[in-house]
Parts: sequence; C-alpha cells; structure tokens
Amino acid sequence: AGALLLAFVFAKLGKLAPKAGGPYAYARDWFGPYMGFQTNTIYWFANWIGNVAIPIAAVGYFSYFFPILSEPLVRCIAVLILVWALSFANVIGPAFVSRVQTVTTSFALVPILGIAIFGWFFFDADIFKGAYNVSGESNFGAISSAAALTLWAFIGVESASVTAGVVENPEKNVARATLAGVFLAAIAYIASSSVIMGMVPNGELQTSDAPFALAAAKAVGGWGGALVSLCAFIGAAGSLGGWILLTAQSAKAASDDGLFPSIFSKTNKDDVPVKGVLIVAVLMTLAVLVTSTSETASAQFDVITSAAVVLTLLPYIYSCVACYFVVERSHPLVHTGAFWTLTSLTVVYCLWAIYGSSGTIVQYAFLFVLFTTVFYPFFSEERRQQRQRAREASAISAGARRS
Repeated sequence: AGALLLAFVFAKLGKLAPKAGGPYAYARDWFGPYMGFQTNTIYWFANWIGNVAIPIAAVGYFSYFFPILSEPLVRCIAVLILVWALSFANVIGPAFVSRVQTVTTSFALVPILGIAIFGWFFFDADIFKGAYNVSGESNFGAISSAAALTLWAFIGVESASVTAGVVENPEKNVARATLAGVFLAAIAYIASSSVIMGMVPNGELQTSDAPFALAAAKAVGGWGGALVSLCAFIGAAGSLGGWILLTAQSAKAASDDGLFPSIFSKTNKDDVPVKGVLIVAVLMTLAVLVTSTSETASAQFDVITSAAVVLTLLPYIYSCVACYFVVERSHPLVHTGAFWTLTSLTVVYCLWAIYGSSGTIVQYAFLFVLFTTVFYPFFSEERRQQRQRAREASAISAGARRS
C-alpha cells in the first residue's frame, strides 16, 4: 500500500511535470538549489550503494551451481566482474542496455511467477505458521522493522520520472509505467513471498543465499532449483545495467545545473555520461570490498539494502511535498484536498519506514545528510557569481595598474 502511494505521487509528477532527474529536479524547483543539491547527493549515494545488492543477489543464486561462490573472497571477485561488465555495457549506449534488460527481466519472472502460481501445491500451513513473527518483538515492532525491508522491493518506483528526458511521450508513459509496474510487482511479490514461507522452514530461509531456488528444489527436485537459480541470476544481472545508467543520469541532471561536479555532465556521442558511469562503478567496487567480510551473501545484502532504503526515503519525502504544489498549481482548489491527504499519508509511510530501520544505520544516515551541507558552498550559484565578480574586479584593477 505504501509503495502504491509512492507510485501515485511519481505518476502524478510524471504526468503534470515530467523532468529529467526525478526527485532531484522536483526538490530543486520547489525548494531551491540547496535542497536540490542535498536531494541529488543523497539519492545518488543511495542508488550506487543499492546497486551493489543486485550483483550480490545474482552471485548468491549462481552459487547454487558453484558452491565456492559462497566463499567471501570468491563471491567478491564474481560480484566485481558483474559490476564492471554491466558498466561497460552502459558505455555502449542506453538502447543496448534497455534491450538487454527487457530480455533478462523475462527470465527473472520465471522463478517469481513460477513459485507464486505452482508453489501452492507444496504449501504447508504449519510451516507458514511457524514463520509468524520470529523477531522476538511485538507485532507492531516486527511490522515496523519489515517496512523498510519490504520497501527495498519497490525502490525504483521513481525510475521512470528520473529518465523522463529520454522517454517518448513522458506525460502519459511515465505515469503508466509507474502505476502499472508497482501494481504488478506487488501482486507477484506478495504471492511468491507468502507461498515460499509455507514451503521452506523459516530457519532455512533466514540463511539462504538463493531462497527461490531452495523452494523449487524442495518442491520438484534439483532440476527445479537449477532452473530457478539460472533465471534469477540472469534477471538480477540484467537489471544492474539499467540501475547503473539511472544513477549516472541522476548525477548528470544535477551537474547540468551546476549542483554536482562537472565531470558528470560529460557525455559521448550517444549522450551517455561515460565518466559518471565509470565513477559509479569505482564507488560500487569500494562498497563491495568494504562489505565483503560478511559471512553470507544474504548478510551482505541486508547491510547494503538497509542503508540504501534509509537514504532514498528523504528524496521520496521531498517529492511528496513537491507533488502537492504541482497539483495545486494544475488543479482547481476543490480537488487539492484529496491530493493533500494522499501525499501526507505517503510522507507518514516514509517516516514510519525510517522509524522501523536499524538504529545504527539511521544514525549514520542522519550524520551523512548533515555532512552534505559542507560541500554545498562549492556548488552554490551565489558563490560562483561572487567569484566571477571578484575575478572581473581583479582584471579591471590589473588593467588600471598597467595603464
């Protein structure tokens, strides 16, 4: 429900005010350059940190075939190979990446829809009941803790709005893609997650690097686990290319406005920010190395996704508030009350997800948000104008002395 509210916000923004840059552009236009700078910085960090979880998941599923990939060092090398392979794919051009992602997404649907539909034949109500609130917290505490974790499944709800600048007919297509995509994903995720908790005991699910493959193997044998693992690997690996491009495009939009280093604005003949893509790959490499000591891929995945979700929620909140202003400008006053209610509920949902996140991660995220203020003066338009006036005055003074 919270993800659908977010989808509504970004669909409305995409229809009424499609802008390249997504959350960054909305924060910049409605709250000023500083908020735009802060939003882009946080969003950009959240994206490339979250990107790391995708190859980790892909390698985790591939370890079904090669158990040695469960070893931290080997897993680290395999993840880095995927990161750099898909980064170079982006250099070829967004059209190529889009075609690859379209094909690989079809593979990803095989385990999700297969388990969601046929897993019910192997569903055990007792196993499902045994998975009920194993957190040791109250029901409210457990659900709150799950809020941020489940939101990870829908991170990217804003993706269509970020790439509005390269989408045909964005006023219609961004809204359609956002709402339809989240709605279909919600059905698939809820169905598959519910049935898998009735197929595999909770203790095994908690430590599995390839839970869908484990469920398929229990249902039909090793060949089912192998098929699901292969499809999940291809699907996850393919989606990484699109996320890397999304991250680079977000930075480019801010760089074009002078609110991010100019290196991110430089593009090749196909309008791909190549240097931005490569910088993202380098930072992802560092994140992989820092978290590579995790004992399992699932543990490494948890740390990465938790940090990415908490950082992403602040740009989401800004976008919700911007949506109200956009709607107020575009609709009769009598219609704005309903939109105010929906956007307010969405903000409450985002705050609730932060509340339920790990205290340590929220603490570090808060410190990071404060730390971004240190860098804003280097990108402030006022500062650039002052420096330009100082240079002009210095040149006039030097000319007068020569005369």
